[in-house]
Amino acid sequence: MSRALIVIDVQNDFCPGGALAVAGGDEIVDGINALMGDAGAVVLTQDWHPAGHSSFASSHEGQGPYDVVEMPYGPQVLWPDHCIQASPGAQFHMGLHRDKADMIIRKGYNPAIDSYSAFFENDQTTPTGLEGYLRTRGFEKLVMVGLATDFCVNFSAVDAAKLGFEVEVRLDLCRAIDLNGSLQAAIDGMTAAGVTLSDA
Repeated sequence: MSRALIVIDVQNDFCPGGALAVAGGDEIVDGINALMGDAGAVVLTQDWHPAGHSSFASSHEGQGPYDVVEMPYGPQVLWPDHCIQASPGAQFHMGLHRDKADMIIRKGYNPAIDSYSAFFENDQTTPTGLEGYLRTRGFEKLVMVGLATDFCVNFSAVDAAKLGFEVEVRLDLCRAIDLNGSLQAAIDGMTAAGVTLSDA
């Protein structure tokens, strides 16, 4: 019970039929549910964007989804409008055992800054509060699952490792967008950060 399970963004817009669908995103739900009973704590993260968020391609004239622009905090991929606050797409997948969550971290609600990581906004300095919660609960080991492997799971895992947590990413319970080689880059980056990658 010493490990916390961090479930990243298993939301309707990231599942098939959603605004930013990740192939096979719904296939991981049952496996994630099965892990919840063995975790010392379950934390769910939830993308929670206001309409017109600066990371949306629709907020940038002449730009399209998956273009990259320079923001004050660095390069930013522009996304289709997704996970808009209180919309059906922002809700957790209906099969996910939401009632097992000890905590829900909402991220990406600042209209000026995107937030991939469960720990920091994309400026890499503004915290979400998750580190403090885990520290005060006494957790040093984290297992991460969810969507998408190469963005929010990747950023969360690398940040957690930098903060000194022992991190395992269950690749069998993640799915990737794989945008221009982003999956391999994420795997390389997580490995370099000391994250353990496993399939079971």
